[in-house]
Order: sequence, then C-alpha cells, then structure tokens
Amino acid sequence: MSILMTRPAIRNRSTQPIIQDRAVTSVGEPDSPKPIPAPVPTPPRPKPAPPATMLGYSPFPLDADARHFGLTTSTMRLTGGTVRVRHGRRTVSTTATILLHGAAGSWTTWTPLLQAGDATARDLTDLIIPDLPGWGDSPAPADESPLGVEWMAELVADLARSLGYAQWNVVGHSMGGFIALQLAASETRATASVGLVSATSFSIIDSVRQPIRRFSVMPAFTALLLTMRMLRVTGLIGRGLVRAASGLGLLRGLVAPLFSRPRAIDATVVAALGTEVRPAAFVLAAAQAGTYDAAASWARIRCPVRSVHGERDVFVTAADDERMLAAISTCRISTIPGAGHFSQIERPLEVLIQLEFAAPLPIVSAAHVLGTC
Repeated sequence: MSILMTRPAIRNRSTQPIIQDRAVTSVGEPDSPKPIPAPVPTPPRPKPAPPATMLGYSPFPLDADARHFGLTTSTMRLTGGTVRVRHGRRTVSTTATILLHGAAGSWTTWTPLLQAGDATARDLTDLIIPDLPGWGDSPAPADESPLGVEWMAELVADLARSLGYAQWNVVGHSMGGFIALQLAASETRATASVGLVSATSFSIIDSVRQPIRRFSVMPAFTALLLTMRMLRVTGLIGRGLVRAASGLGLLRGLVAPLFSRPRAIDATVVAALGTEVRPAAFVLAAAQAGTYDAAASWARIRCPVRSVHGERDVFVTAADDERMLAAISTCRISTIPGAGHFSQIERPLEVLIQLEFAAPLPIVSAAHVLGTC
C-alpha cells in the first residue's frame, strides 16, 4: 500500500452511478427470455509512470495558484492559531494526505510533486497542504510562549479533523518532517503512515544546542543558523539585505548548497526561498528543535515510516540515518541520486515513487543521466 495513496486517481472522473440498460417484459409472458444486463465498463487504467529521470532535474516550476491543482484555499481559525491551507480532491475516504513544508518554505514547495503525479496519472487525493504558522500566508502567533514541536503537531491534527478526516498519511520536508514524526508519536491511532523528505533530525538538534562544537559536522546549517540570528537582530535591515541580494542576482549563489545542481533550479524556486527568508521564524523553529527529545518521542511511533533524502543533502548525515533506524523500528530509508535538500523539487517523481509502499516501477539511475537532464 502506498504511503501517499491507495491507488492512482483519475482527476475529474464522473461520480454519477452507472445505470445499466435492461429489457422490459410483460407479466403475462412467462416464456420471455430473461434480460441480459449490460457489461459494467472497466475503468481506464492509469498510464504507467516513466522512469523518474525522464522528467529531468527540477522539471517543474513552483505554482502558487491552488486552482491549477483542483484545490481550495481556506483560512482556518483553530484553537492553536490561524492557518491558511490548500485542500481538496476529496473522495469518500476518511484518511487525508497531509503535506508539511519546511522552514523558509510554504505550501508551494510541494507543487512540483503534485505536477509529477499529474503527469504520470498518480494524482494524490484528499489533500491538506497548510502554510505552517509564521510561514507562507499563515500569520505567526502573537504569543510565542506555548510554541513547540508538540504544539505544531497538535495544530496539524486539529486542522485535519476540522476538515472532516479521522486519519491521515503525513509527509514532511525538513522541519515539516520533524513535525510529521511528532504527529505520528502523539497520534498513534490516527496516523496511518509517515513520509519524510530530508527530515530535520539528530545532527540539526545537536548543532542548535552546540553550534560551535558541532560546526564540522553540520557546517552549512550552522552557518545558516548564525546568519539568521544576525538578520533577526537587524530586523528590517536584514530583510532589506535579502531583497538586495535577490535584485542583484546573488540569491541563487547563496542557496546553492541546498541543491545538487543550483544553476538548473527554476527561477521560481529561488524567488520563493528569498520571499520566505524569515529570520525570526527560522530562529524560533531552530530553538524548538534544540529542546526536543527526539529519540524518546519517536520511539512511540507505530506506523510505517518511509524516509528519503538526496545523496548530496547537506543537512542529513549517515549518522542521522543510523540513529533514525535505531529510534524508529518501523523506519525504512533510501537516498535519491542527483538530489540535495529539496528532493521533492529536484527529483519529484522519484520521491513520489520512493514514498510508495507498492512495488515501484524501474527507475533509471540519475547518476547515469545527470549530464543530459
């Protein structure tokens, strides 16, 4: 069974019942032949997905129009705060597919994955894609005192239930993966499965707690955290520096460590990262991670966990994989060739296939075609 879906969906298929034609006979005609029911039409089978690398590297731009994906945009005022959410493609299922973005992101970071699904008849259904508080279109809470990983997970659960779902498959990228794991740990009955894309884990936690001592282990993250702390102090001046870097065309170089092939990343991705550089929210998210007891919390997880990350991900180490497997007995981990920290943008179809528990179709090794994608 897939971590994201039970079967590929066909968008815009009619939901009208099939009415069979039947012959009508008179009551006084006992020897009349019995009506033969018309055959039930066989639903069209979805086209098989091509090898993941056929779509190339970073094949889709980010798309901020939810209507292009058959989604509705709503503002949900929940007990824990206000959340802007894109949701839709509803079926009769009571199980949602929740996609959680990472820090310096929004719901749009999942749109390449949705486009890859659409292009290969692997449409995802019963979608809930929020902008987490403080990111995208969702406001940051006025009171930061109760904030934490546990609070964020509770908010996501409240959101899903408010939209009428009793269970969910949850997929998280980076910080979103951190929240997805906490959701699975605190909602063991409601969480059917977890998918992780470059999830924040142990090395990030250690680097937040001891940034100088752990610098050699996670230099890219530590440098980013220290930069965000400085920009937070400077306030509007820091945001102005980011806008200036974007205007001068320097932003692509600044975000280069996050991607396997930064020059090939679509311009919409770079622009979105520049927009979502929010030092205060980033520093707060890092502080929340630093106080979290990951091993103890994640040991409570009972559902299947499928974790993927790029082979060139600067925020995930081999030690993280080992500690994740030790902490979560139901976890399986795989790497995505030719990808960095944003695999769902860099290699969206390969991520989609790797997150499925069904037998995947053959995937051509990205290492063989990087020069031609």
